[in-house]
Amino acid sequence: MAKVSSPTETERCIESLIAVFQKHAGRDGNNSKLSKAEFLIFMNTELGAFTKNQKDPGVLDHMMKRLDLNSDGQLDFQEFLNLIGGLAIACHESFIKSASGPK
Repeated sequence: MAKVSSPTETERCIESLIAVFQKHAGRDGNNSKLSKAEFLIFMNTELGAFTKNQKDPGVLDHMMKRLDLNSDGQLDFQEFLNLIGGLAIACHESFIKSASGPK
């Protein structure tokens, strides 16, 4: 009998991203795209610390427009991943700067 290995940490992270996207995208019945309303709910619930620290009240609208590469007013999974990737890069750069700070 073949041994079934448990998912790796990376595989669990990917599964988690898919589940979070589908949870928020599925609010209106279409779990393949985030509407603008779903995007706002996602940002306020999943990334609340980020949204609360924004001084510009239009920042989320601006983000949605920049992420919506095909200008259909919604974010598909690829466009959503562009957001996640950008945030991950910013967090990584911040981590690197703080790790190599003054000694």
